[in-house]
Amino acid sequence: MGCQREIVQKIVDKKADYVLALKGAQGSLREDVEIFVAEQKAKDFKDTKISRDETIDADHGRIETRTTTVIHDVAWLQGRHNWPGLKAVLVVESTWETGDKIERETRFDITSLVLLAILLGPIVRSHWAIENSLHWVMDMIFRDDECRVRTDHAPANFTTVKHMAHNLIRKAPGKDSLRPSRKVAAWDDDFLASLVAA
Repeated sequence: MGCQREIVQKIVDKKADYVLALKGAQGSLREDVEIFVAEQKAKDFKDTKISRDETIDADHGRIETRTTTVIHDVAWLQGRHNWPGLKAVLVVESTWETGDKIERETRFDITSLVLLAILLGPIVRSHWAIENSLHWVMDMIFRDDECRVRTDHAPANFTTVKHMAHNLIRKAPGKDSLRPSRKVAAWDDDFLASLVAA
């Protein structure tokens, strides 16, 4: 969490904005958000200031309903965590219906943006699209889902190294796709050196 906080602080220092998905790595921050959201949902958010937007998409027999709730009153969270530039918490509840099958997912994000749900929803959705696309690339090229590195800081460090390698391979000259370029870099020291020196 310390590394994420440092990165977010640098973003804020440069007068830029961020949207950060809350996952297990943020520890008590995510837990506090989940508890608060559950309490407020039970009261229909009457104790806090929110904006809400709902979208419905249908494609190939699948209907997705996405409800974005932005909690604009985050002084309580800042008081507990002092997160750089924090202005809002986003709760995105998605429901997918395919025939008789219904799937649900709730995601939490924090952001420095001061925008209503109708504007923040599309930003979060495009953020997820980029994240999902990168995950697919990392899995196809580096077999990310098969990685068994699990202890201490090793998973984060290993992921950082793989992302650096991915970025270097993407800049490789020629028309080879990522996978052949990765193999050539493993076999040819001169090619590998040219990637690192570029």
